[in-house]
Amino acid sequence: MRVLVTGGVRSGKSHHAEHLLEGEASVTYVAPGPDETEEPDPDWALRLAAHRGRRPAHWTTVETADVATAIQQSAGPVLVDCLGTWLTRTIDQQGLWEAPVDEVTERVREEITRVVAALERDHPVVLVTNEVGLGVVPAHRSGRLFRDLLGETNRQVAAACEQVHLVIAGRVLVL
Repeated sequence: MRVLVTGGVRSGKSHHAEHLLEGEASVTYVAPGPDETEEPDPDWALRLAAHRGRRPAHWTTVETADVATAIQQSAGPVLVDCLGTWLTRTIDQQGLWEAPVDEVTERVREEITRVVAALERDHPVVLVTNEVGLGVVPAHRSGRLFRDLLGETNRQVAAACEQVHLVIAGRVLVL
């Protein structure tokens, strides 16, 4: 089973994704958030604490931007939360925010391909992502770049999944 859970910010995506795996004996929770060497963000820390507090104690958390390797090395079910933070961290680590669009796109596509290939496994994988592009065009290049690349990431990952769940206001629509 491979499921992509998408929706807006604070729509209930993470809670729904966790619910999909709640009966599993062990789950590897992959959190590709900000690099631990960066200056701590108190808002981010509160969000992480809330997520950790919700998860069963027998789940293992792996904080890494190398989502593909984390999925491949897991012996059981995996939950990745979320592809939007993974994309941001990937672009940050490779210093690509100011690079030409085709260079950024090419390098990000290589990473997307690695993630999609890692989904070919016997154990369940649930991935959380943000749905972007439903509103105004971002005023800044970085916002447009992120929107376009996350849209491409979501399309490619969705194509590799058996199901896509859209979460809006805590309600789930299976697409």
